[in-house]
Amino acid sequence: MPLLAAVLLLALKPARESLKYLCNLVFAASEAVNAYAYDYFEVSDAASPVLALGLLVTAAAGVLLLAYLRGSKIVPLLAALALAGGEIWFGLTPPAAVNVLIFALLALDAGQYEVPVNTDAKTQATRELYVQKILGSQLSDGGWNIAGTAAEADLTAMALQALAGYTAQASVKTAIDKGVAALFKIQGADGGFSTGGAATCESNAQVLVALAELGISLDDSRFVKNGNTALDALLTYANADGSFRHALDGDANEMATEQALYALAAVKLAESGKSLYKMDAPKADTQSGTFRDVVGHKNQKAIEALAEKGVINGMTADTFAPDAGLTRAQFCAIVVRALGLSQEKTAEFTDVLQSDWFCGFVGAASKAGIVNGVGNGKFNPQGAITREQAATMLARASKTLGISGEAKDADAALKAYPDAAKASSYAKDALAFCAEHNILESDRKELRPGEAICRCEVAQMVWNLLAAAGEV
Repeated sequence: MPLLAAVLLLALKPARESLKYLCNLVFAASEAVNAYAYDYFEVSDAASPVLALGLLVTAAAGVLLLAYLRGSKIVPLLAALALAGGEIWFGLTPPAAVNVLIFALLALDAGQYEVPVNTDAKTQATRELYVQKILGSQLSDGGWNIAGTAAEADLTAMALQALAGYTAQASVKTAIDKGVAALFKIQGADGGFSTGGAATCESNAQVLVALAELGISLDDSRFVKNGNTALDALLTYANADGSFRHALDGDANEMATEQALYALAAVKLAESGKSLYKMDAPKADTQSGTFRDVVGHKNQKAIEALAEKGVINGMTADTFAPDAGLTRAQFCAIVVRALGLSQEKTAEFTDVLQSDWFCGFVGAASKAGIVNGVGNGKFNPQGAITREQAATMLARASKTLGISGEAKDADAALKAYPDAAKASSYAKDALAFCAEHNILESDRKELRPGEAICRCEVAQMVWNLLAAAGEV
């Protein structure tokens, strides 16, 4: 079934999108874990089989690719479980786990996905954690190896691909420089690369992708040996019918052909300053009709209206998961979309990286005075958004819509809620403002200010805010 799905995807999609859908040939192999993605993400582009499946499917498929190369079955299983749990198995020795981390990081950054939140995990995974573990696996000669002690072309190139987007960090830049030097040393006299002592098409393909991602020209003097480049070496594996061989004396090989094709695509994209891995970030699609799990729900109107405006997304093409929670980053994105603000990346918070999908949303919200962070220069983007935090952000957001954002009589507005005293001091006026302007759900009997808020209530509160401002 996964193979059939891949064939159909490649056959049915327009030629101009062939690069994106080539990836599906690999990604479709992870069809069995699709359901996990819906537990963690708002699927925002159901029409795109790569992006719509979300981080877990993409990352699991990525490690399946490397596992195929290695003949390993346990690595992709561990990767899928690690990502589903949102944590890393630190018990694995770095060389054994680094390939998992490499593809997880590439998958996260390909669509600017957020890392799944797992409150039960002993160690919550983050991009920075992945980066540091990859750095920690670097060998003394500057390269990486799946099991050995000397730089190996394949894994060194893959590590460099994953780290390419993090060169602003001094430690990453230093590691990349050492890795590039390691590749230079192991390049053959014919311009080609080998792994485990065997010259292969895939080794050259991975190095070409790494050079492209790092912006290193093919004719860089370091990588031209006797007039030959890695591209020249790669093309020696090509067959007359367009396929590629794994070894020079071998037959046509699917994996070699696939890697050669995306290596050539990487080279072509690099010529125009583009990246193989930077697919279009998820965009908010308009949703017509309804989600089957909100039919008859008290918040159905608000959910459907916001989905149609592209403010909020379903978990799948036809489900919304109304009772699921949201992270602070997800809530921030919804508010920014609702207000029609332009994204603006920020370096204000140490736990919001430039490469994070939500960086532009957090930056826009911060500039508009909607968010202030949680202290100590942090935003806690993966933390669950609570009801009082949501109310505070919406009260601040109301000012951009021409409303004061302040309660006229906080005590009177909160008198109807017996647990109002449990609200944090910073949130009391915001909760009162939301009560006065009917932003809180009309049938709410208790505030439960410190509890995590669910998706359906967020939709209703955002819709009520827009209604209070006369925007809907």
